[in-house]
Amino acid sequence: MAEPSPTPQTTPSGETSKARKPKEKMFTPKDKANIRWFWEGYLREKLPWLILVFFMVIAQGAVYQQFLRLTESGLRVIFESGSAQDLVMVCLAVFGVFAFRGVMSYVVPRLSTWIAADAVAKLRQDLIQHLMELDLAYFEKTPPATLIQKLVGQVEGVGRFVGQTSVKAGRDVATVVIVSIYLAWQQPILFFGAAVVVPVIIIAMQFVSRKVKLVQAQTETAMRDYLATIDETMSGMRTVKIAGQETVEQDRLLVSTKRLRRLTIRRNMAQAVILPCIDFAAAFAYMLVIGGGGYMVLSANFEVDGAGIIAFLIGLVLIFDPGRRIAQFTVSLQAALVQLSRVRELYEEKPSIIDAPEATEQFETGADLVFDQVSFGYEADRPLFRDLSLTFGGGKVTAIVGPTGSGKTTVLSLLGRLYDPTEGQVRIGDTPVDQIKIAALRGAFSVVAQDIVIFNSSITENIRYVKPTASEAEVQAAAEAAELSEIIAERGDLPVGPKGSQLSGGQKQRIAIARAFLRDAPIILLDEATSALDQKTEDRVKRALGRLAKGKTTIMVAHRLSSVIDADQIYVLESGALVEQGTHEALLAEGGLYAQLFESQKQSYSK
Repeated sequence: MAEPSPTPQTTPSGETSKARKPKEKMFTPKDKANIRWFWEGYLREKLPWLILVFFMVIAQGAVYQQFLRLTESGLRVIFESGSAQDLVMVCLAVFGVFAFRGVMSYVVPRLSTWIAADAVAKLRQDLIQHLMELDLAYFEKTPPATLIQKLVGQVEGVGRFVGQTSVKAGRDVATVVIVSIYLAWQQPILFFGAAVVVPVIIIAMQFVSRKVKLVQAQTETAMRDYLATIDETMSGMRTVKIAGQETVEQDRLLVSTKRLRRLTIRRNMAQAVILPCIDFAAAFAYMLVIGGGGYMVLSANFEVDGAGIIAFLIGLVLIFDPGRRIAQFTVSLQAALVQLSRVRELYEEKPSIIDAPEATEQFETGADLVFDQVSFGYEADRPLFRDLSLTFGGGKVTAIVGPTGSGKTTVLSLLGRLYDPTEGQVRIGDTPVDQIKIAALRGAFSVVAQDIVIFNSSITENIRYVKPTASEAEVQAAAEAAELSEIIAERGDLPVGPKGSQLSGGQKQRIAIARAFLRDAPIILLDEATSALDQKTEDRVKRALGRLAKGKTTIMVAHRLSSVIDADQIYVLESGALVEQGTHEALLAEGGLYAQLFESQKQSYSK
């Protein structure tokens, strides 16, 4: 069972206060679970290649051991035999082993990068697939910056660690182990005397690793907030400019930037501790070897010569240099574990809107759509609907109107099963929507909303979005029905700008209508399709909507009541409750909420 985590205490800037100092191990149970998950899902299938990389890394480490052996032999040739031929052979052998290491230094990174890139690509593919399966509720509570950070920065960080940092560390570990074994075999007294510094290095590594892991977690959170601030600022730049709030937005970004700077300095300060510790330990070890080794050479009680001591000192250099990099690797490992944990958190999100075991694809698309005593709330303790009952006639036009916050759009969300009711039932004919396969259910709807997704491509490509296999003739027919032919002729294949910034509101609405024509679904959902349009544009959009809704079940959510006058049935909602229903004329005659809203809007139009 995972260890309980301490309750974080945060400062106003969002950083963890000094009161929170968890004594975490270098590998918590969660870390081990995350590593096992990544291994089993993305690396184990590459095991033969990983084994090949492992042996190549071992071979790289063995090069330094051979270099030490050849160096010692070369020194003895110089000091004792004086044979130039033997010296040449030693030099050629040294060149050969380092040439081999050079070849391995090219092959190993290429192979390991391929393995890591393949694993990262598969991880991203799985993350995107899982993301598309999550409920709408997840996206409504999660800032886009959080998802961008996971899919881009954190996944890339994990891949870089696996493909580059860990392989280099493996080579360094192999070098340290192989050279250490050789030195211990050659000069056991000197080696174990120098090894007294190892506990100091291990303690320093553990201290720094804990510190870096804590700061890295804070840095990931700070980066998420920074990206979210950028997204908010850029998305609302029109409002920022009109309101003259550039300074305010600049200050918001600077606050996030300063927080990231502080955390980066804290992380680097923690990392900076490890290298001086290793340098001091190395200095102590060198002092012991020079002093002790010199004594052994001078003493007749030891069979040690100058060549052996020099080779041993070179061996220590070859150990401590990669040892420094191994220490830095342990720090990088903690940062990578934080990123891996943040990536895997996405998998902990599970969709609740899923196909029932016996779900069907067959249902009567032209039947009535029924709300049968439906209760629902976005928050458990704040219900929006209580026992709401509505019937949307098949093949007819039904409108839903009411004040802001009355639940109009939520009705459409429940029909499309973006949410499930907490009580009651939503049906199409006699079939509950939760017994219909999601793809089949949503395939029966065409949606025209006020806020639609527009991509920075041509208008025709934006229309084709709902049916990628559509022919040019089909797209053109949909464009003509939505009265877009003229604008397409003017713009041609020009992109429409980010989020359709080069289009008017009416043109965006007509793209949504053209998509609905192209999709040709039997049920039409209109969500504020004509709001915020001028009268001339509204008339044009209403003509297109009339052609779209002909002979189909149509459900309109509208704030502007002039657009629902011709509806076969109008439902009036207030605070999630049905307060009135009937035709336009009947509701006016009642003199209730609908009549008040209509009269109020009529007066505002006449001003």
